[in-house]
Amino acid sequence: MKITVDLPEEELKEAMRHAGAKTKREAVVMAIREFNRRRRMQRVISRFGTFDEFMSQEELRRMREEA
Repeated sequence: MKITVDLPEEELKEAMRHAGAKTKREAVVMAIREFNRRRRMQRVISRFGTFDEFMSQEELRRMREEA
């Protein structure tokens, strides 16, 4: 889809630098993908909540050693 958007030049340059993007288009596409990924993750987290009785790092290590 083609679209014309007026973006702050310094913000776009910084986004390109952080993303390692070579083009403005690449930086914008990466930003949109990251935004969508974060929103999907927020939805998953809100549906599943937290794990109060999830295994500790030590328990996980022991389980891996026993396998």
